[in-house]
Amino acid sequence: MRVSVWIVSALLMSTATAGSAQQAADPSGVWLRDDGNARVRIAPCGDKICATNLWIGDTSKGEEAGDRLVMSLQPKSADTLSGTAYDVKRKRSYSITVQVSNDALMTRGCILGGILCKNVHWKQAH
Repeated sequence: MRVSVWIVSALLMSTATAGSAQQAADPSGVWLRDDGNARVRIAPCGDKICATNLWIGDTSKGEEAGDRLVMSLQPKSADTLSGTAYDVKRKRSYSITVQVSNDALMTRGCILGGILCKNVHWKQAH
């Protein structure tokens, strides 16, 4: 699986939980992957959320700066969104779950109907 599948890894938008005024954390900003090999900007793009590679340390798997993941996400709880992510470069869709806590994100990307999944942890760049 490619790095961009997990870039997604990083997208939440503010939303209220059902029956509650509590809001989810906002993932907008710049995030660093836990292995130190990627720097990604999360920002709105039209009615979706995009994760764009700003820097990739190991390009041997075809990842490059400028690669983008476009996500359609729905609230699952106060700190979690789920939906789909589209890898523009590879023309592939994935299921994704994004969970945020404090200055961290955890993304879970899945292919093959959820049979093959990978978690990636991110920390906010300061």
